[in-house]
Amino acid sequence: MADEKDQDINYEEENNESSAVEAKDKLKKLKEKLEQCQEEKQANLTGWQRAQADFINYRRRQEEQMGEWSKMFGEGLIKDLLPVLDTLDASELQTSVEKDDNPTQPPLNLRGGEEGLKKTRNQLMKILAKHGLVEMKSVGEKFNPQYHEAIEQVEGGEEGIVAEEVQKGYLLNGKVIRVAIVKVNK
Repeated sequence: MADEKDQDINYEEENNESSAVEAKDKLKKLKEKLEQCQEEKQANLTGWQRAQADFINYRRRQEEQMGEWSKMFGEGLIKDLLPVLDTLDASELQTSVEKDDNPTQPPLNLRGGEEGLKKTRNQLMKILAKHGLVEMKSVGEKFNPQYHEAIEQVEGGEEGIVAEEVQKGYLLNGKVIRVAIVKVNK
C-alpha cells in the first residue's frame, strides 16, 4: 500500500509536471501569437497611415492640376477675346479721328459713341483683369524682345526706346500671351 501511495504521489507529481510543461508551452505559444498579432497590427497601421498620406498628396496634386487646367482654359478664352479688345480700340480711335476731322459731322451711329466704346472696353478689361490679364505698357519703354516685336525703326527720340505701339501686348498671370507689336527709335 505504501508502494501504491508512492506511485499515486509520483503519478500526481508527473501529472503536475506534465501539466506545468503543457501550460508553459501554451503560454509560450500564446505569447508568440500575441507578438505576431501586434506585428500584424503595426504593419496594418503603418500601411493605413501610408495610404492616408498618399491620398492627401494625391488630392493636393489634383487641386494643383485643376488650377493649372483652369489657367490654361482661361488663357485660351482670353486669347480669343483679344481681337475684340483690338476692335474696340480701333473703333474708339476711329470715332475720335472722325470727330476731330469734321466737328460738324453728326456722331457715328454707335450707341453711346466714343464714351460707350470706352465704357465697354473698360468693362471688358475689368473682367479679364479678374482672370489675370494685364495690358503691357510699351511706349517709352526700352525695347525687349521678350515683350515686343519690332516692325519698324523710326527717326527721333532715344535709341532702342519704343516710340509707337501698333498692337498691344498682354500678360496672363505673369506670362506673355501676346507680345506688343511696336515701332522703335533708331
